[in-house]
Amino acid sequence: MAEFKRLISLDAFRGFTIAAMIMVNYPGSWSHVYKPLLHVDWHGITPTDLIFPFFIFIVGVSIALAYSKRLQAGVPKNPMYRKIVFRALKIFIVGILLWLFPKFDLENIRFAGVLQRIAIVFLVSALLFLNSKWKTQAIVAVVLLVGYWLAMVLIPTPGYGQPMLEPGANLAAWIDSKLLPGYMWQKTWDPEGIFSTLPAIATGITGMLAGHLILSKMSQEKKVIYLFSFGFFAFAIGYWWDFIFPINKNIWTSSFVMVTSGLAAMVLAISMFFVDMQGRTRFTKVGIIFGSNAIAVYVLADVWGQLFYNIKFWGSSLNVHFINMFESAGWSLKFGSLLYAVLFICFNFIPAWILYKKKIFIKL
Repeated sequence: MAEFKRLISLDAFRGFTIAAMIMVNYPGSWSHVYKPLLHVDWHGITPTDLIFPFFIFIVGVSIALAYSKRLQAGVPKNPMYRKIVFRALKIFIVGILLWLFPKFDLENIRFAGVLQRIAIVFLVSALLFLNSKWKTQAIVAVVLLVGYWLAMVLIPTPGYGQPMLEPGANLAAWIDSKLLPGYMWQKTWDPEGIFSTLPAIATGITGMLAGHLILSKMSQEKKVIYLFSFGFFAFAIGYWWDFIFPINKNIWTSSFVMVTSGLAAMVLAISMFFVDMQGRTRFTKVGIIFGSNAIAVYVLADVWGQLFYNIKFWGSSLNVHFINMFESAGWSLKFGSLLYAVLFICFNFIPAWILYKKKIFIKL
């Protein structure tokens, strides 16, 4: 593979994705949120539904870039295996601890979750990358997506006598109810459950395939063209697939993987063109700062959330005071809710900026 420079566009893409994740997770009031900033209830997709798969796609790209460099440098695989397993374990445990914080109710541990899914996808994708070529990785992704599709639409949901894709009444939900221990987000099933993690691994692999393309010996112009073209092709396949296997984040359908990975590839291609090729880096600094400690910032946001949302000052939490101020003034409550989320992002930018300035990069 060819030598490559660090992609400023990828670093910024990672950071802006984390900032978007914080924004949609921490509005001023869940009762007053613009529709595009909410997850779709079931089938379909909103801009908010893109954030999590975009981050997993970026994880896949980062795996390809980072571990290719180490393999080229002659780093033995065994130490890399240990670091990969240890890092995945750390991310998984932190995800569980965030769920327990601050009450630490050990009787209601949630073993599924955003960080837990990231940990599993990272572990499987990184080990696959170190032990296979891109063609094998592509085949694994296809097998996961097609196999998941066929299983979900052909295998009858136990207790219903027919294949179903309804909330809580589908094969993935049934597997969660039988195999997933602890608390589940939707009581009887979890959107980050066991079976739906398989197509999420395919999302990580699509990012690795994009990484292979970026590492190839072709010119930068061709890389951007091919990356955008493959992204559009994946996006088109996903929307075609939607007719027979609906786009759905909650069960991470195969069509959802193709649509979101395709869009992520196109966004990365456009970013590479403007940022890395044309040098338009003026607006990338914020993203780079957030992205340099992406998961650490995500964890900090959850911790700061206690101060901004749960601790009461003069009888109410800060977000309630903020929304009440907008209501008293007769201003838009949805805009106030969004503004509070943006202010919360700015607050989380402060520790991210301090870590960046001190060149402290926390590798969770």
